Amino acid sequence: MIDTVLHNTTLITMNPNGDIIENAVVGIQDGQIALIETKTPDAPLPTARETLDAGGGIVMPGLINTHTHLPMSLFRGLADDLPLMTWLNAHIFPAEARFVTPENVYLGALLSCAELLLSGTTTCCDGYFYEHHVAEAVHHAGLRAVLGQGVIDCPAPGIPDPSRNIAEASAFMDAWRNKSPRIQPSVFCHAPYTCSARTLKAARELARSTAALFQIHIAETRGEYDQMRSQHHMTPVAYLHSLGILDSQTLLVHAIWLDDADIALIAETGAAVSHTPESNMKLASGVARVEAMLQAGIPVGLGTDGCASNNNQDMFREMDTAAKLGKVFSLDPLAMNAQTVLKMATRDAARAIGLERWIGSIEPGKLADIVILDTHAPHLTPMYHPESHIVYAASGSDIRDVMIHGKWVVRNRHIVSLDMADILEKVRIECQQIQNWSNHQ
Repeated sequence: MIDTVLHNTTLITMNPNGDIIENAVVGIQDGQIALIETKTPDAPLPTARETLDAGGGIVMPGLINTHTHLPMSLFRGLADDLPLMTWLNAHIFPAEARFVTPENVYLGALLSCAELLLSGTTTCCDGYFYEHHVAEAVHHAGLRAVLGQGVIDCPAPGIPDPSRNIAEASAFMDAWRNKSPRIQPSVFCHAPYTCSARTLKAARELARSTAALFQIHIAETRGEYDQMRSQHHMTPVAYLHSLGILDSQTLLVHAIWLDDADIALIAETGAAVSHTPESNMKLASGVARVEAMLQAGIPVGLGTDGCASNNNQDMFREMDTAAKLGKVFSLDPLAMNAQTVLKMATRDAARAIGLERWIGSIEPGKLADIVILDTHAPHLTPMYHPESHIVYAASGSDIRDVMIHGKWVVRNRHIVSLDMADILEKVRIECQQIQNWSNHQ
């Protein structure tokens, strides 16, 4: 007898062959995928403690968000329609200085976890301050995550003395290295224009010494690109390489302003990229050369960025945007096809954040991070090509059930582990204070 059997479904495996199995049966045992079969009319279902009818919907790997800032859901819509530097310096940094407390970080992270889970994301890669409290929220919600303590060379929430930034990151990693099987600690440097060469190298060495992922915003705007060229006579990517930052455990976030040499350098070092098209568009930062990166063999995963610069964390919307932006940028309707973009939200995303051995596809031996997408809706009817439907027609609200590590965290569109009414009321009260403060700025 196994733990759980799913049946009456179209299975999108996202395995290396791209197999799609009609009328599939999926068995889960001890948090892992134990069997995948095709149901024949006369064959009984495997004996299991729980048997779940997927209702003819799609069973697929949980989506993986390779870049977000979970607590920033409290700043959703606070400062829209502004250039990046104005948005940061005049609005976000002041708001963080006043309202980013351990309690608010935990609350905002819980709100984001709920949004992610209800829209089919089972794993995220996060970077922020007070990351210990982010980790507590993630652990409580049942999400899987790579979590990076923020490092920046100025006073920051929880780190009034910037000289303590590496020590704080080290303490976070020590605390969470073996605390939860669903949480991998990481180091998150904000950007090369907010971190000195000394800080960048020290943070990279910390991550390298613990075999952890190193995350950094890079080449996000033309202004950053020009600044690096003026100060260091190198592109931002070349500057990081000159400091010994780039390797297979480096995640470069945004990576918009790249030339051919930068792309070759990223590919040569094995670094990965998180592509955040909606945030890039909203801040008018530019369009990343994703097709060129993929052709060079660079692992590229999709991310939403935080809610302050995207306003939602729905990875289905992010896939749709990534595909269409890639086509209009290249003027090629064949660019960024549905299968490619779906891989960027599953298998390739897992590879980008170093978890490809465990998640990103539904295959025997991998962890059971699974979502069920309800296809009984007008906007999902008819369904000729499931992968196309997922990218171009579906949305996060179509997710019915979510399983992480073999345990249900969402059943029939309700989160099992969280009291949503309580969370939403606490958010409403706190954000009224943020609104009052913002109105007087």
